[in-house]
Amino acid sequence: MCGIVGYVGKKTALPILMTGLKRLEYRGYDSAGVALVSQFGCQVVKAVGKIAQLDKELGDHAYEQTVGIAHTRWATHGVPSVLNAHPHTDQAGEIALVHNGIIENYQSIREALERQGRKFRTETDTEALTYLIAEYYEGDLTEAVRKALSQVEGTYGIAVVSSKDPDIIVAARNGSPLIIGDGGDEFFVASDVSAVLNHTKRVVFLDDEEIVTITRKGYQITTIDQATITPHVEEISWSLGQIEKGGYDHFMLKEIHEQTATLCDAIRGRLNFEEGKPRLNGLNLQVDQLRTIDRIIICACGTSWHSGLIGEYVIEELARVPVEVEYASEFRYRSPIIPENSVFIAISQSGETADTMAALREAQHAGAITLGIVNVVGSSIARVTDGGVYTHSGPEIGVASTKAFTSQVMALNLIAILLGRMRNLSVQQGLELINYLEAIPGQVGKMLQQDETIKEIAGEYYQNNNFLYLGRGVNFPVALEGALKLKEISYIHAEGYPAAEMKHGPIALIDEMMPVVVIALKDPVYDKVISSIQQVKARSGRVIAIATEGDTEIASMVDHVIYVPKTHRLFTPVLSIIPLQLLAYHIAALRGCEIDQPRNLAKSVTVE
Repeated sequence: MCGIVGYVGKKTALPILMTGLKRLEYRGYDSAGVALVSQFGCQVVKAVGKIAQLDKELGDHAYEQTVGIAHTRWATHGVPSVLNAHPHTDQAGEIALVHNGIIENYQSIREALERQGRKFRTETDTEALTYLIAEYYEGDLTEAVRKALSQVEGTYGIAVVSSKDPDIIVAARNGSPLIIGDGGDEFFVASDVSAVLNHTKRVVFLDDEEIVTITRKGYQITTIDQATITPHVEEISWSLGQIEKGGYDHFMLKEIHEQTATLCDAIRGRLNFEEGKPRLNGLNLQVDQLRTIDRIIICACGTSWHSGLIGEYVIEELARVPVEVEYASEFRYRSPIIPENSVFIAISQSGETADTMAALREAQHAGAITLGIVNVVGSSIARVTDGGVYTHSGPEIGVASTKAFTSQVMALNLIAILLGRMRNLSVQQGLELINYLEAIPGQVGKMLQQDETIKEIAGEYYQNNNFLYLGRGVNFPVALEGALKLKEISYIHAEGYPAAEMKHGPIALIDEMMPVVVIALKDPVYDKVISSIQQVKARSGRVIAIATEGDTEIASMVDHVIYVPKTHRLFTPVLSIIPLQLLAYHIAALRGCEIDQPRNLAKSVTVE
């Protein structure tokens, strides 16, 4: 959601800024702009729509400035327009600012400045912050930013330049991610590592309420209260190839096919075959703590919430610990009860999801042990939790999550087995379970070989406007996730339901125009799911079944069957979701949708 790039160095800034913006396109945006600064002023160019449109606005003019900032905007205050696009400038055009987040008290700041004669031009909250910085500017841009931010309530990741101080960028964060890229003799600021990865892998993650002043010689970090911070430089392991399509038509398809490798990475070095248990040192929990956990609360949003629901089934069965799965956006507003000996698990691909961060703070305030399941090393959730598990799925560029989801589920499986071994599972039972996990990446590879078959099925249904997804037990959340994937990228209305609940309402919708995707694996509720299929067929519904290899009887009951390999029934979601990801992808492609950047969506939701 929104993207920031800034550059200070000896090179011409514009090409670096534009390349960085293109690397951030996956985050979702509706307008873009750049501000190039020199002693002669701030040159600002903005456009509505894609970055290609900004390219057109820039034209063939020679931009020689070596300092600049750029932004992709996802509208919060004010419609997408050139006027509302970032960067914003003060009235004199001497200060330019880009901003991710929301300034909650912008209206009162704006009204106070209007009483002093300032005239606002946009509908945005950001413009008020720009004017406030200008009000405090007395020759020191860093100090002006510090004073302005002391008056601000809300979230922000900002980068600021001034023609009166043309050789520096001042940046700051509070609740919205920012990193500094250290290129040795050139420096960067960005909201995402991918924007600077082709220039440097050495980055510093800013913490909340930190301000950085970046020059051609280096950078200095302080807090808003002027305490000096010693930077911790991290080396990013991602490669440039991981954030490029690599011959695939879309990032989403590439990331679906990467799951054989990412699931290997999720378990690499974590399976202890001698003791029949996972090795998860990052949890930072002692054996006695693992044994005395009375309750687990899992908090997440969207796809991560679905992975949490799967975790609930697996943890409760293997470890016999009660689990509650909460929408992070609701958790903090409902006076949650967090008993002693509770563990709170925050799940977020980016590690920056605003609602999940807010829920995490509530849990910490209540005294819970907090763990994170995140993908991005150095992210906010990773830094503030007591421990956790990195999913190691690499950069996920497609807005609709695929490989991050399966890696999250795998991480929850590991936690469930570890808890079970510490409480009630024998070594032999643990060994059997981790052997199942070890086999899953290869089984996913086998699933991916059905891509063409699934594409053919998609060809029969891509013109339908409604879908129903049904599953039971641990595969009910897979039905939810499959429906979400279809909604996100094809704009088809889809609903996920527990199969047994279909007769309590949704059955009224069933006809020949309502395809029904049913996860019907050989497990203890198989016969019940078959009964649901028969109810659909009795009403002229068309059924696509996800079935277990070797199930010969189901083919005669449904219109299409996609088979998944056999595994432990609790671990089937990692396999059963693969065909649903591919089905959604191929339907969206046939409909001509913009798959990697679906309308109105953003990759990392950093506002509430």
